Amino acid sequence: MSFRELGLAEPVLRAVDAEGYATPTPIQSASIPPLLAGRDLLGTAQTGTGKTAAFALPILHRLLTMPPHQSARPVIRALVLSPTRELACQIADSFHAYGRETHLQLTTIFGGVGQGPQVRALRHGVDILVATPGRLLDLLEQGFVNLKHVEIFVLDEADRMLDMGFLPSVRHIVRQIPTRRQTILLSATMPQPIAELADSLLNNPTRVRIAPVAATTNLIEQSVCFVEHRYKARVLARFFKSRSIERALVFTRTKRGADRVVSDLAKSGIRATAIHGNKSQANRQRALANFKSRHTPILIATDIAARGIDVEGISHVLNYDLPHEPETYVHRIGRTGRAGASGIAVSFCDSAERKLLKAIERLTRSALTVEAPVSTEPVPREPLAHEPSAEDRSHQATVHVARNTQGAEKPKPTARRGRPRFRRGQARHAFQGHGRHNANRGRSRSRSAS
Repeated sequence: MSFRELGLAEPVLRAVDAEGYATPTPIQSASIPPLLAGRDLLGTAQTGTGKTAAFALPILHRLLTMPPHQSARPVIRALVLSPTRELACQIADSFHAYGRETHLQLTTIFGGVGQGPQVRALRHGVDILVATPGRLLDLLEQGFVNLKHVEIFVLDEADRMLDMGFLPSVRHIVRQIPTRRQTILLSATMPQPIAELADSLLNNPTRVRIAPVAATTNLIEQSVCFVEHRYKARVLARFFKSRSIERALVFTRTKRGADRVVSDLAKSGIRATAIHGNKSQANRQRALANFKSRHTPILIATDIAARGIDVEGISHVLNYDLPHEPETYVHRIGRTGRAGASGIAVSFCDSAERKLLKAIERLTRSALTVEAPVSTEPVPREPLAHEPSAEDRSHQATVHVARNTQGAEKPKPTARRGRPRFRRGQARHAFQGHGRHNANRGRSRSRSAS
């Protein structure tokens, strides 16, 4: 089956051809026909299966073929909710690519940046709105968003919405849109709370389940390395130094853990960057751009932040910390082995994580290959191959080495930054001098006023 056989509008087909796509993926073949017919959809599929195009293409088709709302400017007819800023940007990029031949207007709103440009875009009018729940609620409360004309509602990565505590916000947003609408709910996993949410939102939906939750592709070589937590950083550094890696994605359980891994790798001369919720939007986008361009081929991420990473050519996925939910393991390693390519997934497991490993093997119905023991001796320190980026400098302890006359190396700490320090007496005199200066200024102003 080809995209043309699916019955998509001609402008959409031209854009798909320009993107180089000829044959739809299984989830696209199963989802697009019922969505074109106006049916609700409940979709479960692994990452990298083409979920975004599965709903973006029929949305563009329906907005082109359905009569628009009679108003002076476009109104929001399609609303797509995403759990993270990165994923929202990825979805918007897909809409821009597939809708390049149309007149439809789209904007993206998310937190972490100023709302001014987003508000101006909304005032000009948009047909398709891609948003994260937090910023959308803020703008709704301020009266900048009107959702009463929404005809199509998409809830993407619903399981991450649950993990991030967004379900109350989602329910509040749903109350602001018409009850007569087409609803699409997509999720990588389907825990019970998401199944209950789907029952409350969807009306006799078409159910599409491309791969079982427990399935992992045979193209991914999976293994486990048993190592105590205090030695994981050393083993990870040796792993990168001993293997040829194109792009590697390393998962940690916490944001602080991600930063710590970046710092530990820097001490061994290995450059990496972290992406998580505490990073600014500009830093996160820069980290993704450097990862895509291979300027920084190693990215350390938390599960939530990684939901917005859609990068081809990831050769290795490493689980620095095993996930608490075995389904998350399947989602993590799905970042490699895409589009028929092979991939490698290695998990570090300490004694406290043995139960998590058993849960993963029980879910996937396969035992992971055990890696040969790796030396836990410290890796020799080397200078970084490239100057660290600004967002990572605070996490990387850099030491300049000065040689003495005998050729021995002595560590010399970098110059102290920040405000200058005074001795106790100096600080008191400086403060008193500042006070006398202000008092003199006050007297001179009084004399001039009189």
